[in-house]
Amino acid sequence: MHDDKPQTLSGPLLTLYLNDHLTGSAAGVRLIHRIADRQSRTGSGPALAALARQIEEDQRSLRRIMRDLDVPAKPLREIMGRVGEKVGRLKLNGRLFSRSPLSDVLELEAMLLGVEGKAACWRALRELAETGSGVDTAELDRLLTRAGEQSRTLDDLRRRRSAEVFEADATEPAAERPRRVSGSRPGTAGAS
Repeated sequence: MHDDKPQTLSGPLLTLYLNDHLTGSAAGVRLIHRIADRQSRTGSGPALAALARQIEEDQRSLRRIMRDLDVPAKPLREIMGRVGEKVGRLKLNGRLFSRSPLSDVLELEAMLLGVEGKAACWRALRELAETGSGVDTAELDRLLTRAGEQSRTLDDLRRRRSAEVFEADATEPAAERPRRVSGSRPGTAGAS
């Protein structure tokens, strides 16, 4: 009896690889929603809201691809990713008790790097699809195109926000600058 079902490749390395991307995806979804919420009343709000919806859809696509490949999701990795993300929010940014405008720039950069990583995953899966693994190549092509569009949007938003933040910082009178952590350079210490 011949089975027409495509071969699936759910070995331990692919399982680890896709679960790492799933963990990163979960962190990215939370981060883009936080950014979009903070920027909802700015000119960047609509673009960020659209990105948040797309990035959430991409996470669902990754879960569907994992199911198609018989790759189990590892919930413990997602929990560890959440803990790591919370610790990562304690980054140093030049402010003791308030959110720094630099946090906007750093978060957009983190999202840009995350989208680039996601695109690398889609490309790896695209190569795997060529082996008859059962992954839908048309879906991967669509996801790759969308990741490219997301990268361009995030880079544009990042460049604009960087210019705003650094221009304002350079022109702000010293007396109006927030208190910085003793012994730190601007942009290197404080809570986000």
